[in-house]
Amino acid sequence: MEYKTVSLADQVFERLEADILGGRYQQGEIITELRLCAELGVSRTPVREALRRLSQEHLIEETPRGTVVLGITRKDFEDMCAIRMRIEGLAVRGFIERLTDEGLRELRDAIDFQEFYLTKSDADHLRIMDGRFHETIYNRCGSTILRDTLAPLHKKVQKFRRQSMQERSRAIKSVDEHKAIYDAIAARDSAKAESLMSRHVENALKHIMEKEM
Repeated sequence: MEYKTVSLADQVFERLEADILGGRYQQGEIITELRLCAELGVSRTPVREALRRLSQEHLIEETPRGTVVLGITRKDFEDMCAIRMRIEGLAVRGFIERLTDEGLRELRDAIDFQEFYLTKSDADHLRIMDGRFHETIYNRCGSTILRDTLAPLHKKVQKFRRQSMQERSRAIKSVDEHKAIYDAIAARDSAKAESLMSRHVENALKHIMEKEM
């Protein structure tokens, strides 16, 4: 690992959080300080601090067997989507109220990149661009409450987003849904954009719930 301006403990936390949310460490897996120190090439102190923060985030749990990875469960994902279905439409409304050419261009760029990566069957970059589409909306919606609620939820669903993007039919449908949302936003049709966004999140939930986690 490279350690620059961010503290060592912060970087170790971010790396372990990403590895857990991305599925590198599986649910039920035992992880130890010694193992993580060896894998990351750091001392025990930043690893211990990172594990403390991961425990506060309910991503790991201390048990008699050791430190167990909890990750994001099927129920967690369902609950997060239920929240997103209710408030991501509000973010879209705020985005439209503050709509700028730059914001609209960012959305269009995210869609264009998604279409490009579809031709390459590149699920990882599809996931990133899918996330960027949503990030553009909640970062520009004008509400720090909505942004601070949605940002961590999107971070935590990255594993499931990747699963969706690995299935071409769902990836194609997701891009089409983004296009429809974009068109409603460009037309400044808040009611339609909000409805389409809620349906988009619901469709993602239905797709994942039909699959094995």
